[in-house]
Amino acid sequence: MAAYFPEVDKIQFEGLQSKNPLAFRHFNAAEIVEGRSMHDWLRFAVCYWHTFRGNGTDPFGAPTLNRPWDDGTDSLDNALRRVDVAFEFMTKLGVPYYCFHDRDVAPEGSTLSKSHANLDVVARKLKEAQKSSGIKLLWGTANLFSNPRFMHGAATSPNADVFAFAAAQVRKAIEVTHDLGGENYVFWGGREGYMSSLNTNMKRELDNLARFMHMANDYAKSIGFKGQFLFEPKPKEPTKHQYDFDAAACLNFIRQYGLLDVVKLNIETNHATLAGHSMMHELEYASIQGVLGSIDANTGDLLLGWDTDQFPTDIYLTTQVMLVIMKQGGLSPGGTNFDAKVRRESIDPIDLFHAHIGGMDAFARGLKIAAAIRADGILTSFVKERYSSYDSGIGRKIENGTTNMRELESYIVEKGEAAANTSGRQEMLENLINRYI
Repeated sequence: MAAYFPEVDKIQFEGLQSKNPLAFRHFNAAEIVEGRSMHDWLRFAVCYWHTFRGNGTDPFGAPTLNRPWDDGTDSLDNALRRVDVAFEFMTKLGVPYYCFHDRDVAPEGSTLSKSHANLDVVARKLKEAQKSSGIKLLWGTANLFSNPRFMHGAATSPNADVFAFAAAQVRKAIEVTHDLGGENYVFWGGREGYMSSLNTNMKRELDNLARFMHMANDYAKSIGFKGQFLFEPKPKEPTKHQYDFDAAACLNFIRQYGLLDVVKLNIETNHATLAGHSMMHELEYASIQGVLGSIDANTGDLLLGWDTDQFPTDIYLTTQVMLVIMKQGGLSPGGTNFDAKVRRESIDPIDLFHAHIGGMDAFARGLKIAAAIRADGILTSFVKERYSSYDSGIGRKIENGTTNMRELESYIVEKGEAAANTSGRQEMLENLINRYI
């Protein structure tokens, strides 16, 4: 088998003193943090689409990335060769998982049957590569947004034939994900939304999206797929009004349509910021509702207004992420998927290693910092004290549901005025986090 990254050996942990750009300074898979290995806390995955299909194209320019293994065609031979590239890369990087869309790994055929056949051929090779490498599939999904047939959406299309085509494609993607031992299956509504309310029956589209998910769940159960379904919020791009706007919108949808026991959320940093939220907000909201299932690890550019999908290097960000994940006890069966792409100007294959090493180190450092903050307990203690008025007296009655508005009014009338507020100490707490970083 050809070596596609001959200049790279297995990436090793070398510690803080290392000056080697092809080594980990913080990520040590076997290191124990709060009784669990970094490997288990982080469950890193490489995304197939950006890492092995990205070519540097943007709306203003042609491909720039140097990928000597890729012949520029969408042939089956090229797809099979790409499996060798992917597993060499992931083995040398030392990640336990990968993720893909069906059209990432196998070319679309001239008919649906031919597309299915192409996917079967590549899936057989993926299965062999997984067996020989030990790398597993974190999740699979279907590309229901690139082909022009999905211009008005897939499960929310006004065209019933498109709905049927999408259902057939997802059925096959779930089958392949199951056969490859995938631990999750993701719904990302790439075009599940609308551009104008003037031509849109919103209720009908939402009803159909729910029907689609229920059908997918019924099929998954029929073939014995035990993996977790995940729904990924994104507020815009490519449609103006996405139905999966943010964690709250997704949660409202899955509750409304009886999917709460079926679907959890896959939260992405860049999608959170596009919705006007921080990643910590989206994670905390999903976690307290019991639906935080997995994350896409990336970041955006504050100077740009679109989904740039950059690799995460901000330690403050990764610390906040890990504070939420550790509080809920981890993500399994979900994980930390690098839905991120090297910049258009980072053209060499080795840049893929630099990018992933940096992201993995950033999350490992965030994990260790979060663990130190949790061990000291200062942040937890402050928040507990801030809400202590609900631990007894009238506050306890409010939270126990044993009071009413008349009693609350009598309480305040008798007391005369509410107790004085205390400082939120925001600056102190931000300084506290900086002290650990």
